[in-house]
Amino acid sequence: MENVSAVAIELGYLNIPDGYKISIDDMENYNNDEITIITTGSQGEAMAGLARIAFDTHKKIKIKNNDLFIISASPIPGNDKLISKVINQLYRKGAEVIYKDLEAVHVSGHAYQEELKLIHTLVHPKFFMPVHGEYRHLVHHKNLAAKLGMKKENIFILDNGEVLELNKKTAKKNGKVRVGTVYVDGIGVGDVGNIVLRDRKYLAENGMMTIVIGIDKESKSIVAGPDIITRGFIYAREATDLIDDVKTIVLNEVEKCLENDVLEWSVMKSRVKKAVDRHLYVKLKRGTSIFPIIVEV
Repeated sequence: MENVSAVAIELGYLNIPDGYKISIDDMENYNNDEITIITTGSQGEAMAGLARIAFDTHKKIKIKNNDLFIISASPIPGNDKLISKVINQLYRKGAEVIYKDLEAVHVSGHAYQEELKLIHTLVHPKFFMPVHGEYRHLVHHKNLAAKLGMKKENIFILDNGEVLELNKKTAKKNGKVRVGTVYVDGIGVGDVGNIVLRDRKYLAENGMMTIVIGIDKESKSIVAGPDIITRGFIYAREATDLIDDVKTIVLNEVEKCLENDVLEWSVMKSRVKKAVDRHLYVKLKRGTSIFPIIVEV
């Protein structure tokens, strides 16, 4: 905002008399009713100036009773809850807030139809690809260009990732590139897939249970455990009965496998997991991620 304002002043579009623009550090030298602050955050962005002021995390600006906030913006679809949260917080701090629902304080920053017509008339494009807005807005812009005389085959509406290949004479759609959200995880960029995110979400919501048991394959006997470790599911010290039940179920399942010469780890783990999962659902009506670990001694 500071950079844009500086350019607007330099080009003569924004006129601020000398002495009226002050540094944020000089605010304490003026009365509150002498100061107007223009700040970012009209869409409720958490790190923008307005949200930090509202939630008392701004280093230099604090709200006082009867401060007046004018939010000159139309909510972008999807941002309504964020904006409402900021407005409610401003009211909690004793401020008065004027926003679009109360007063006509905002003019769209987007060009209207007649202005778009003017741009098309001035530019006379050979090829045209409308951008910005939802798909319906792109279609309306396409129809507007066609009404002004452009050939429909020279107008392109592209979805995210589609490639428009241009040269001096032709334009055409040519393939797609991968687009979408890129997740940054530590030093890894883009290497966290949907499966990993699904697992993390499930673990966060349901916790985990690890079952460790030691087996001697030669004697076909259990020599250690089972030990039960839980995280984010139950507090083991307050659920000793349930833990004891799980241990008994694990012992029974493993002993059945050993008695029937079922020694494949994958089969034993699967049976233990199913039996424990079934018991937990009967007792608690909820489940968790179960990780059986069989150690050969």
